[in-house]
Amino acid sequence: MAPAIKAGLGEPMADRPHGQKIHWPARQSREAAEREVARLLAAAPAAPAPRFSSESLQGLPEPVARYFRFALTPDQPLVRWARIRQTGTFRAGGFDAPWSPFTAVQHITTQPPGYIWDANIHMVPLLPVRVRDSYLGGRGAMQGRLAALIPVVDQSGSPELAAGALHRYLAEAVWWPTTLLPGQGVSWEPVDAKTARATLTDGATSVSLEFQFGEQGEIVRAYTPERYRDVKGAGVPTPWTGDYSDYTQREGMRTPMRGEVAWILPEGRLSYCRLHVPRIEYGWQPIDEETGLRVQ
Repeated sequence: MAPAIKAGLGEPMADRPHGQKIHWPARQSREAAEREVARLLAAAPAAPAPRFSSESLQGLPEPVARYFRFALTPDQPLVRWARIRQTGTFRAGGFDAPWSPFTAVQHITTQPPGYIWDANIHMVPLLPVRVRDSYLGGRGAMQGRLAALIPVVDQSGSPELAAGALHRYLAEAVWWPTTLLPGQGVSWEPVDAKTARATLTDGATSVSLEFQFGEQGEIVRAYTPERYRDVKGAGVPTPWTGDYSDYTQREGMRTPMRGEVAWILPEGRLSYCRLHVPRIEYGWQPIDEETGLRVQ
């Protein structure tokens, strides 16, 4: 048996100074996060992960097949789950809004697709906004609290939220690239010599992104003309794009170290998140639902 992955579930939003007390509402939030992550991981398949074979690339658009030859090594096990540490800056608001630093931990599963993103966004000195963005059991949700106490956003359950969250999952799959292989729920169709469209369906929700490929075969950009953007509480379909750069080798896979996402508005490109991904822990083995341990 390997170390318990759940040992890290309580770290999500930022490292806590040694000896600092957790106040009761914050502790409740922390425990709720741990329960959600446990539920996410419990949905992962009970069998060990299959492995990548180049034979699975037959029939794919050429830029897609080239991407997998760039990103994966032969006999690569398919990712079951991952735990991703992130840092960066986030902008909430319009073109004149300030950029705020954040730290985050994201847990994902691939079968079925799901994620929980726990972040500390330092918009106000000494009073971070704790944000949890999730796609779990086919439902999207977003909660945010100032200093873990004062609610600033609480949305869940709408078809627009589910579609927006699944769009995010598909765009971020470059960090767990075996999910984009045939047979993992994603279908591909060609657009041109350097672009292909990926479609992911989960239950009643289906989303698509156009991925653009670079000179080495890497994914450099994702785009959709319609991703739901929250405008005064309503989901408004809006062009959206994500850029990826600084690829590195991790656990036999090449994934980007950096990303930036933006809305494409009539006034211009509104970037709202600049992301650095220093560390990813991948899981190929199932999780024991009762113990939270990886089965060997």
